[in-house]
Amino acid sequence: MAKSQVTFNKIEKEKKRLKKREEKQKKKEARKAEAKENPQGIQFAYVDFNGNLTDTPPDPAMREKVEAESIELGIPKKEDREEEEPANKEGKVSFFDHSKGFGFIIDSVNQEKYFVHVSGLLEPIEENNKVTYELERGQKGMNAVRVKKI
Repeated sequence: MAKSQVTFNKIEKEKKRLKKREEKQKKKEARKAEAKENPQGIQFAYVDFNGNLTDTPPDPAMREKVEAESIELGIPKKEDREEEEPANKEGKVSFFDHSKGFGFIIDSVNQEKYFVHVSGLLEPIEENNKVTYELERGQKGMNAVRVKKI
């Protein structure tokens, strides 16, 4: 005679699954009964003028009228953006390796170090030269480009 394919472990797992399903159904019915006894309706959250969530609606007198045409979607064009820092910065070459083609410039204002590559040079530079340069975002941070001796 062949043995049954249902093992003790399978029977226990099936019992647990059924018990879990029954508990879930009981919880669901309890929530429905509680909602009938104590109806609260839809809860609202409002955003005040500072961007904080509140339970009171904002004052309509404080509302600002915004024209739809004044809303600009997308990134502003390069010429429309305002420059945050002056275009030409001054600094000193702290290190430059001609064989590898790169070095570092220390800014004279904030003492930050910027990477410079030989492709960003307008004329050859040496260590301790005073230079002017512009910054561009590179893969690992800000890079000095258009480097020129003073």
